[in-house]
Amino acid sequence: MSEHQGFLTTYSSQSWAIVVSRFNQRVTDRLLEGAVDTLIRHGVPADNIDVFWVPGAFEIPNLVNRLVNQKYAAIITLGAIVRGETPHFDFIASAATSAIADLARHSPMPIIFGVLTTDTMAQAEDRADGKSGNKGAEAALSAIEMANLYHRLQKD
Repeated sequence: MSEHQGFLTTYSSQSWAIVVSRFNQRVTDRLLEGAVDTLIRHGVPADNIDVFWVPGAFEIPNLVNRLVNQKYAAIITLGAIVRGETPHFDFIASAATSAIADLARHSPMPIIFGVLTTDTMAQAEDRADGKSGNKGAEAALSAIEMANLYHRLQKD
């Protein structure tokens, strides 16, 4: 039995949150599918997965901030910020990354960064369900691992 599975047999009744950006939804839909599928395959009942849609990656930290006082095993953030012709990408990517990192440092539960920051839409698609796998699925595995570690630390 893997460490992930052993954890979930004792902790799968906990709810899990996924905050996902609607912007670039053809990519974020696939990230979400990968994350949900991974959680379910590792023993989390579908009814225990709460999905929250926000307009864009900039809004993800605002909602995560509201969710950290809820009883979640972990919060997974998913988004896709693709570089355009203006510096807007740099501002949004920097602000979202910094805010999510700050929330993660101070949160009582794991907050997982699954926001893609790519130069092209093709790169984002490759990371959502292509050559580079599915980063949503990888974020869910990170959430499981970190929730396991947090749970072990609580027991000690």
